[in-house]
Amino acid sequence: MSSSQLLKGVLEGCLLSIISKGETYGYEMIEKLAQHGFTMVKEGSIYPLLLRMKKDGLVTTIQKEQPSGGPKRKYYHLTPAGQEELELFKVRWRDMSTSVNRLMEEEEE
Repeated sequence: MSSSQLLKGVLEGCLLSIISKGETYGYEMIEKLAQHGFTMVKEGSIYPLLLRMKKDGLVTTIQKEQPSGGPKRKYYHLTPAGQEELELFKVRWRDMSTSVNRLMEEEEE
């Protein structure tokens, strides 16, 4: 499995986490991901995922004018279903990462 395939499975949970901290727009999410080491994530990879998350009812969007007068930005907000999905992701991630770490540590012994 390539790192990009692995990343796709984790990215939704990471985006839900970012959005849960307050309204945000796409480019800002990419910057926040990069600050946490996800430098390989590009705009083209998150927008289809955000669109699917909206279609699935996990996020809502609102268009807002920019103070600089540029084009409107689409801001994302978590829905109650999105918050629930985030909580489920956290549990699944803890379980999976614990299991993987345990396995890797066992192999090193």
